Amino acid sequence: MELELKKECIEAYDLCGNLTLTQEDTTETIVPDYCPDIARIISTEGTVFIHSRDVREGRGELSGSVRVNVLYTPEGESGIRVLEFAMPFTVASEPNSLPECLFLSAVCKIDLLESRMLNPRKVFTRCKLVTQMIGYQKKPLCFSSDIEAEEKLSIEKNRVNQHITLLKNIAEKDYTFTETINLSPGRQGANELLGNRITSMVTETKLIGNKLVYKGLFNIFLLYRGNDGQVNASSVELPFSQIMEMEGVSEKSQVSLQMQLTGTDLQIDGADAEGREIAVTLYFHAIAFVREEEQITLLRDLYSTAFETSYETKPVSICSLYEKVNRRQTVREVLEIGVIASTILSAKASCGNVSVSRDGEVALLRSNVAVQVLYLDEGGSCLVAERSIEVSSQLELPHNCTIHATAFCGQELQATLGDHGIEVRFAVDFEADVSSNLMKITIEKVELDQNAMKDLSGAPSLVLRCCNQDESAWELAKKYNTTISEILSANQIEQEDELPSDRMLLIPHKRA
Repeated sequence: MELELKKECIEAYDLCGNLTLTQEDTTETIVPDYCPDIARIISTEGTVFIHSRDVREGRGELSGSVRVNVLYTPEGESGIRVLEFAMPFTVASEPNSLPECLFLSAVCKIDLLESRMLNPRKVFTRCKLVTQMIGYQKKPLCFSSDIEAEEKLSIEKNRVNQHITLLKNIAEKDYTFTETINLSPGRQGANELLGNRITSMVTETKLIGNKLVYKGLFNIFLLYRGNDGQVNASSVELPFSQIMEMEGVSEKSQVSLQMQLTGTDLQIDGADAEGREIAVTLYFHAIAFVREEEQITLLRDLYSTAFETSYETKPVSICSLYEKVNRRQTVREVLEIGVIASTILSAKASCGNVSVSRDGEVALLRSNVAVQVLYLDEGGSCLVAERSIEVSSQLELPHNCTIHATAFCGQELQATLGDHGIEVRFAVDFEADVSSNLMKITIEKVELDQNAMKDLSGAPSLVLRCCNQDESAWELAKKYNTTISEILSANQIEQEDELPSDRMLLIPHKRA
């Protein structure tokens, strides 16, 4: 064929929607017969478990449950008891809100969780959830990279290399993790578990062949009533290592991993009379996002020095930048409690969703952190101090980039008794996926009329002029129907980026 465009298509994932959904659920729970009546509710904590994600005809749906722990003081008894129950939930987006979605990622967080006593045997609970759904579609990146033409057509072409980052693969897998926690010898053994908090952190990822190996830590906090009736707390780090099968990836790929708890089972080992061994079973779901860096060539412009030529272009959206940015902010605050505290039982910090505001190349990430400290006053009564603290982190990023950010407290909150209340110290880790898309032009269709020779009879055979600072060698050559090589040769210049703007250039005219 005398004239033929060389077209390429690269399969990759692209965003097709980013939704934030809020919903509120309520429930009434009856205290089981084996539990004593409630005298006073101390605190309410919850853990979100995601059971399923699905997308059909552009509508995303998420189902799961919130495991609720209500700590309370029982009537006629000393100490603390716990009421445990599950609140199932379903979150769904509007129809066609995630068009052509092939894979759905979702993060669900508790924005509000509170319980109040209706009577000594019944509790009313209100839970507000904020869910972020991100949809991905399989979208080929199609462009023209070159043109093949016979020499007699005198085609000149402008091709540029472009660096891109593509989301080439998304893989997921369910896992079960089992381990045994041994309580320290200096503490009382556990008689009843009152609550737990579990966070995960990935510390290392590595691609080896067609396998992804990743390692990390589970941070587990336990609140329990000891054999002496007193409330105790214990925390431990459990390392984990897992393998996920991958297909068609390079060992040089970038991998970001998302882990979600889907269930937990923590029990006192009945074979241990002292209650020092806690059997831990964790169920979690891992999602791996695999990105690859590539260099492609785009055919952006062309012309013939001999024949009249016309062409059509199309815009191509290209991810030219991807990076994962981590920022840690340390926080130190004092919670005023109004009473004299004698003992701190537990302390936690939970990060909410992250909002992003922009001012030029400065991005400000904000998250509200819910801080809760459980403590005993001088009389031995169990009380709770709570406060919401806004934490922010500033990033300098290109103004045209897209930011998807999350926040978490990867380390245990430290709480100490002070003269004016309870001092808390903790760190908030902001993780931001930053991407930047460029809109480039590529040739889509070319028409050349071999019966229409260019009329160059009135054109000068030589042009003498200066090159503007913002004018390229390609623009000069196309304007005067010549070639870059002839301009360089006539002016004894080796490279086209060496065109001077402070002296006259000879621009010879190319005749067919």
